Amino acid sequence: MYRLLLAPILLCALVAPTFAKPIPKVDDPKQFTVEQVVESVILIYGSRPGLEQVRRFGVERGKITRVLPTGSTEESTYERKFVRGENLDKDKIRLDQKMPTMEYSLIYGGGKLWGLINGAAFTPRQDAAENFLSQHHHSIDSLLRYKECGYTITLVGKEQQKGLDLYVVDLVDTDKRKTRYYISSRSLRVLWLEYEEPGTGTTPVKYTKKFLDYRSVQQTLVPYRVLILEDGRQSQEIQILTLTYGVKVDDA
Repeated sequence: MYRLLLAPILLCALVAPTFAKPIPKVDDPKQFTVEQVVESVILIYGSRPGLEQVRRFGVERGKITRVLPTGSTEESTYERKFVRGENLDKDKIRLDQKMPTMEYSLIYGGGKLWGLINGAAFTPRQDAAENFLSQHHHSIDSLLRYKECGYTITLVGKEQQKGLDLYVVDLVDTDKRKTRYYISSRSLRVLWLEYEEPGTGTTPVKYTKKFLDYRSVQQTLVPYRVLILEDGRQSQEIQILTLTYGVKVDDA
């Protein structure tokens, strides 16, 4: 019960530094700084010390449904093992995927990506490598770890879409990748994010990642269902089936 009472108190402390000043109205985002908004988001997701301790390593299993150019779908299962580093570039990740026609692993460490098939190393296809790195960098984790990674955040403002009051925050990482986050002003959860990647032509492709089915996992907040859209059309659905933090895994 004390934890439930402390959460709103800590949030108030973040958005109102002193009791001498009136608490800013939610309708006036100019009275909030981007740090206050994002630090409040981090608190909701489990707090910086809590996330660092709980998510030090773990195992995630689930399924991916891809929409093919023909309109049909293809399902695959995956297992993702990870070791948290000082920042995103120092994370270690092993992603094992089982598709209808093949099985392979993608391994990320030291800022580099390579693959394994039947124990033999290979260089991943460009599209597979780009998809993996985009998933890693254009993520909720980038926002939650912005300070550790040295990323720049900017409060674009507040807007309303589909009846939702949203904070809009831009993040630019050290490689100048830009991600825009849409955060519920009520729950302080990230509802979706947007970013662009080069396309086959001169026009970049706009990606949208929608985060659904939020659940509490070891006192941290996790979306169990993620939809990925390309130029407004759904291309992937990722569904977590099991997720356990604190399970130490071998370094990739």
